[in-house]
Amino acid sequence: MNAPVISPGGRIDEKQAIKPVRIAVLTISDTRDEESDTSGHVLAERVKAAGHELADKAIVRDSVVEIREKIQAWVASGFVEAIITTGGTGITGRDVTPEAVEPLFDKKMDGFSVIFHLVSYQSVGLSTLQSRATAGIVGGVFVFCLPGSNGAVKDGWDKVISVQLDSRHGPCNMVELMPRLLET
Repeated sequence: MNAPVISPGGRIDEKQAIKPVRIAVLTISDTRDEESDTSGHVLAERVKAAGHELADKAIVRDSVVEIREKIQAWVASGFVEAIITTGGTGITGRDVTPEAVEPLFDKKMDGFSVIFHLVSYQSVGLSTLQSRATAGIVGGVFVFCLPGSNGAVKDGWDKVISVQLDSRHGPCNMVELMPRLLET
């Protein structure tokens, strides 16, 4: 018996121009370099193809300190509006992305993990349980943490993040919230 396919609501108003978002991509890996960073490249290309600006791209080791330093530097720059990480969300000993990033969150977006796992389940089945994908807001910047596989990056960007970072998406999107993220 096939599981029912769930399709998202909402719509993209193609008549409107997209408002580009400045997005930084951070690959977290002890083994990848610029040449072998396939998931980082996939993500960077998708960001640009969607009409956004690739604000920066970097690779850091699976190190809580290095991950935090890079994210905090991008947030402090005042230029980056969203950060997407790839890698380090698994359940092995070296996977420390959630431990590094979640303490930085001013607000956690619990729904991101739920929706990511929903779309990931359609691709990889119960293997999605091995991911601790997470998202939140750090100093007025959206931070999304994806697994390191090309498939997970495609699912996360194509089916979740790209839609919410598209200013043309209704009934609402994260772009329209950006000016209000630091309200008190």
